[in-house]
Amino acid sequence: MLSLTCKNAIKAVIYLASKYDSDTKAGIKEIAEYINASDHTVGKLLQTLVKHEIINSLKGPSGGFYISRDQLKQPVINIVQAIDGDEVFRECGLGLKKCSAKHPCPLHDQYKEARDILEKMFRKNSVKDLSESVNDGLAYLTG
Repeated sequence: MLSLTCKNAIKAVIYLASKYDSDTKAGIKEIAEYINASDHTVGKLLQTLVKHEIINSLKGPSGGFYISRDQLKQPVINIVQAIDGDEVFRECGLGLKKCSAKHPCPLHDQYKEARDILEKMFRKNSVKDLSESVNDGLAYLTG
């Protein structure tokens, strides 16, 4: 359902949020290594996240990527929308172009229910909610 890039973006934002209290910025290489993704991929997705004001960046010797207090409060859906768009919550489970309630694929009703649950979860949970479980050692971004 979510693209690999979107999953990496969510992990990168949660990683930056988990560093919020330390007041440090992270570089592309550090983030890429932590979330196990290529530097190139991470660089591009971080640019997109900055453009959508999901995270911030600062150039220079003490620069890097970071997240603000207000950005911690944003729902995870903002990340999904910035990377994959809203279509991810409207698309057919089998990839059919004309799938609808009037012309359903074999998975339509069940897949729609799963999509709706996932969308609700991304709207309900903030970046801070997810980063707290990482900071508390109850959840992990690597594995």
